Amino acid sequence: MNKFLNKFRKDEDGAVTVDWVVLTAAVVALAGAAYTSISSGTTSLTESTGSFISGKSPSGSGGESEAE
Repeated sequence: MNKFLNKFRKDEDGAVTVDWVVLTAAVVALAGAAYTSISSGTTSLTESTGSFISGKSPSGSGGESEAE
């Protein structure tokens, strides 16, 4: 039993797994934060673009004289 406990105490394979799990969780959290930041920025940009476009009339000529 002592031999098993000594071997278990010296084994570091589990520590490497824990490192990878923590690293992966950090990457996922950073990706989620980036998505949230980008999403809120694009939403406000879309709303302001929609407001700008709704204030324009579709004249078709674009203010330029048409060639006859």
